[in-house]
Amino acid sequence: MKARKDMVRMGTKVGAAFGAIGFLLVGLIPGFYFGSYGTLVLLNHLFGGPLEATVLVRVAIAVGIILGIACVASVSIVVGAVVGTIAGYASEAVTNAVSAKPSSEEHASAEVK
Repeated sequence: MKARKDMVRMGTKVGAAFGAIGFLLVGLIPGFYFGSYGTLVLLNHLFGGPLEATVLVRVAIAVGIILGIACVASVSIVVGAVVGTIAGYASEAVTNAVSAKPSSEEHASAEVK
């Protein structure tokens, strides 16, 4: 039972690491655009039209960019961890299925007794 938990935990950690690496490779730029565009749309709706580039608007966009990057990073890591957990359960099931089959020598000795 301990081996099963260890296999699943390892799968979760490896999956989360792959999710973080995937975020760094392909998720950083979409997170940047997601945050900045979302903030611009939100501010546009709140103020009812186009905005001037004031300090307050720039700070709000910077905070939006940080939030967008954090959201995309967390989704990437969680999805990677879930996929890794599924892979851990699958590899544990395959390992148990392979080790549960008795070898022909054990089967033959069981019939003789």
